[in-house]
Amino acid sequence: LPSPIPWSLSQPVTPDLLVSPSSQDGDLGSEGPEDRGNWTGRLDFLLSCIGYCVGLGNVWRFPYRAYTNGGGAFLVPYFIMLAICGIPIFFMELSLGQFSSLGPLAVWKISPLFKGVGMGTILIVSLVAIYYNMIIAYVLFYLFASLTSDLPWQHCGNWWNTDLCLDHHVIKAGNNTLPANISNTVSPSEEYWSRYVLHIQGSSGIGDPGRIRWNLCLCLLLSWTIVYLCILKGVKSSGKVVYFTATFPYLILVMLLIRGVTLEGAWKGIQFYLTPQFDHLLSSKVWIEAALQIFYSLGVGFGGLLTFASYNTFHQNIYRDTFIVTLGNAITSILAGFAIFSVLGYMSQELGVPVNQVAKAGPGLAFVVYPQAMTMLPLSPFWSFLFFFMLLTLGLDSQFAFMETIVTAVTDEFPYYLRPKKASFSAAICIALFLMGLILTTEGGMYWLVLLDDYSAGFGLMVVVITTCLVVTRVYGMKRFCRDIHMMLGFKPGPYFRACWMVLSPATMMALLVYNIVKYQPSEYGNYRFPTWAEVLGILMGVLSCLMIPMGMVVAVLQEEGTLWERVQQASRPAMDWGPSLEENRTGMYVASLAGSQSPKPLMIHMRKYGGITSYENTAIQVDREMEEEEEDEDESMI
Repeated sequence: LPSPIPWSLSQPVTPDLLVSPSSQDGDLGSEGPEDRGNWTGRLDFLLSCIGYCVGLGNVWRFPYRAYTNGGGAFLVPYFIMLAICGIPIFFMELSLGQFSSLGPLAVWKISPLFKGVGMGTILIVSLVAIYYNMIIAYVLFYLFASLTSDLPWQHCGNWWNTDLCLDHHVIKAGNNTLPANISNTVSPSEEYWSRYVLHIQGSSGIGDPGRIRWNLCLCLLLSWTIVYLCILKGVKSSGKVVYFTATFPYLILVMLLIRGVTLEGAWKGIQFYLTPQFDHLLSSKVWIEAALQIFYSLGVGFGGLLTFASYNTFHQNIYRDTFIVTLGNAITSILAGFAIFSVLGYMSQELGVPVNQVAKAGPGLAFVVYPQAMTMLPLSPFWSFLFFFMLLTLGLDSQFAFMETIVTAVTDEFPYYLRPKKASFSAAICIALFLMGLILTTEGGMYWLVLLDDYSAGFGLMVVVITTCLVVTRVYGMKRFCRDIHMMLGFKPGPYFRACWMVLSPATMMALLVYNIVKYQPSEYGNYRFPTWAEVLGILMGVLSCLMIPMGMVVAVLQEEGTLWERVQQASRPAMDWGPSLEENRTGMYVASLAGSQSPKPLMIHMRKYGGITSYENTAIQVDREMEEEEEDEDESMI
């Protein structure tokens, strides 16, 4: 059989000069976004953002940070930093994503010279996704272990316990007194975590990972399988899963809170958590800690917010959504503090020790202290299952965001090759990250997890966010960015946002970066100090994401023509096709930049095709006038 004639050759070809936006079929313009997909429900985007921001850090980092940095007084710097650093950067990321409908790599059409920032983001997110899913695997392990009538970490006397194990149940039942030197004893839950779950005694340090723990390996495989099945169809599938994973943790949190505050001694813990110590506010450390908590809790800089917003319709009210998500996230953190510290207060009373001796942060709280507290309650397996199910749902929707960010970023770069095969590509990434995470399932895996946690999203992430902020406000231009938001939302950002974007947010993050470098402390896990080569490896992880920026600049400059300075100038200007992705949203200055647009009056053609002047198009005409006036002023000043 003769080969069929390609469809494109069988059609009459219109010369480029005769093509106007109204006579185009719009195949190129409409094909991309339609293939890309959008949120299918009204609440998909909002719940996905809440699920992404409200994660494990709200439960295991915020309460501990609050009590070590002045208790209730910590809320003062916390909300000030939220206003200076959190809300403005959050809104900036959502605006960039929604305006362009592009992922974290392709969005750098805004200034191709800085595309390396997007590459740095993807590197950071990939490293975080590897170890974050390992934490979800630990949660699954404990979830399955809770399906029993007697929790396995309740008593000593198991094969993994040592002579140092002290079972408070036995002491309470026998009316014995606690040993005088309680600091030398270990709780059953601590030995269960370190000697049974991690089997850390099989490794002498980070350089000696030991054997793979197959039960942990299977849990990691299960967690990757769950994540893959939920992101299989992109935001169409994950957008539905978040209706459960973003709301259910609140139900469990309220149950744990009610149970916690009704326990004897709960007030002791809450008092410890909230008693304000205003003298702490004079310490710079407290303000830095507040800014760090906001920075990591909202997930700015990881590309997740930008990715989610890129699936929105062009006129979605992200201004309102910004305040709902950021304030909701802060309130959740404070609520979680009550749920955690009420139980810690009860536990300290049961053990007869001060609250500060039982309070911990991070994995130590989730896998040692809280499980131990659960064993002291009636129906302990039920409360244990609820707690770990809450951690599972909190962790999963943050992991969806990390994966969606990586997949969207790469598919937006190669839409014609990868978008039709998005499910296969997602599977390939999940398998690759699972294989890279296998070292975390070994006996010394916890050392690697601590290293990744300490360095993957440290100063590298701050450099990425500072650069983004400076490029949008200084290189692209604050006026132009505010115009884009005006065109999208119908109003310009007020002086509060402009002041934060121009000065306050970058300055605060610069201070954070300097503080992190000056106060640098080597990683440690318990009493184990990491060797120098591990420290160097960790620092390289952070530096590599920063090096992506100059590497991207070199590539962008080499692709241009002219002298070095001309190349830099050309590469820093927005790409020709920068702007809204759908033809009907490209009003004003963006109409002329559509593919094939040779029309002398693009706005009039646009109006003929899409109807009369809407309020948004009215804005576009006004914006065009402003731009013409500015260009005239610039020309006059050059003369």
